[in-house]
Amino acid sequence: MASNIFPADAGGIPSGNTDSRPSSPAIGDTYYNGTLGLFEIYTDSGWLGISAPPSVPTIATPVDASTADAYTSTAGKLSVVFTPGFAGGKVGQFNAFTTTGGFSGYNTETTVLISGLTPGTSYSVYGNAQNNYSTTINTSNSSSVTPTTLPQVPTIGTATASSTINELTVTWTLGATGGKNLSAITITPYLNGTTPETSRTAETTASTSYTFTEGQLTGGANYTFKVTATNANGTSAFSSPTSSAVMPNFLTVNYLVIAGGGGGGTGAPSPNSVFVGGAGGGAGGFRTSYGTSGANSSAELALGLLKSTNYTVTIGAGGPGTSTIGALGTAGSNSVFASITSSGGGRGGNFSSAGGTGGSGGGGGDGNGAGGGAGSGTALQGSNGGPSSGWYAAGGGGGASSSGGNSSNNVGGTGGNGLSSSISGSSVTRAGGGGGSGQSAIGSGGSGGGGSGASDSNNATGGSTNTGSGGGGGQSVNTRLSGSGGSGVVIIRYPNTATITLGAGLTGTTSTTGSDKVTTITSGTGNVSWV
Repeated sequence: MASNIFPADAGGIPSGNTDSRPSSPAIGDTYYNGTLGLFEIYTDSGWLGISAPPSVPTIATPVDASTADAYTSTAGKLSVVFTPGFAGGKVGQFNAFTTTGGFSGYNTETTVLISGLTPGTSYSVYGNAQNNYSTTINTSNSSSVTPTTLPQVPTIGTATASSTINELTVTWTLGATGGKNLSAITITPYLNGTTPETSRTAETTASTSYTFTEGQLTGGANYTFKVTATNANGTSAFSSPTSSAVMPNFLTVNYLVIAGGGGGGTGAPSPNSVFVGGAGGGAGGFRTSYGTSGANSSAELALGLLKSTNYTVTIGAGGPGTSTIGALGTAGSNSVFASITSSGGGRGGNFSSAGGTGGSGGGGGDGNGAGGGAGSGTALQGSNGGPSSGWYAAGGGGGASSSGGNSSNNVGGTGGNGLSSSISGSSVTRAGGGGGSGQSAIGSGGSGGGGSGASDSNNATGGSTNTGSGGGGGQSVNTRLSGSGGSGVVIIRYPNTATITLGAGLTGTTSTTGSDKVTTITSGTGNVSWV
């Protein structure tokens, strides 16, 4: 059947685009459609393509296209670029498919985007071209490519304020990383839930909590928090906010709390006026957050104290010396600051009784009788007293740093050494044990103010005031007295931005050292507070 010619005088086969087809074609008319790139024949079903399908295209290795995705999306994308073949009909569209998962995409242009992929999962891609006539056979599979995207939005946890120090901890749960390693987790505080303040970065990209410390947030202010996660593609959306929490407004206070030292014991009466020695008293308990603590233990934790709140302070008295022959020493009294209690020093022993326990233990009495045993110190506060192993002499009281010395025949034991502290700005040694008495040689007091033992011609000496040192031991001949324990002390160190108030009943002074203030309280019982 011959082709009709449109227009009639043009000759050859009519051609044009789709919109230029003849308006009244006859069945059997042929037409080259430039829009579709193929020949058409008009049938009773309309125009039908009768030329070849496109030739098989080629595809390049897909490219991760997720970086431009909307930041709320967690799905990956791959971009697939086709190169058309050089024969066959004009391509109507290119189709791309993943070899696994059933994902696909198409485009009339040569770049096809496949969406909805799982970030971090590897995909291989194939494709084909099609026009109105037919579809090509599939290309070979591409190399595998792993799509990525932005991290998933973290799931927010809680905001919890500490009950003891100025810290507030935020928690969260991480979602998918977007197929790339996380590079940062960012936590943003919002004052009163509305005003963003300085963001902070979590310690590691695996962290699930961050603790805001003093200076990072305003004490006493109310905050909520949001979290984001970042990888090489960018940053996720903000998490939902936490519930509100108040940054604590504690004052960080370091302390040295020393209890009163124990008094020395005296020897028992002797019908033949034989020298019988009394033991030295132990030092008061030595507790501190600023340097070495009692018995050479580690510093304790500083206290977080609320401003405008009263905290109790008690300065322990030293155990008194005695003029009564054969009397035991008296233990020192406890010193207290807030939740910290230091135990009073142990009493010195006598001829018939061992030294007492305490912050540091009292020395053992004259080894000629039953009183040679020494008292024990309190763990992390002080050391043991020294025992007595010989006649006519007694052991030394324990000090904050070392145990009291052991007496030998006629020679009193030395008091245990105290500990140094620089909480006040300069190093000062306190809490030495009292020395034991001896007939031929007395025991000297331990460093830090310990009293010395008595001799035939001299009374024992007492522990130094406000050092918590033990008193020296007395003896029976000539009624030589034992020494009293030294009174305790409380020294507290805190930021110089705060002002302390000493309540009625307390005696103390305040000075400045560096960026801190130091208050030394030397007597009494009462309350302290800060503004």
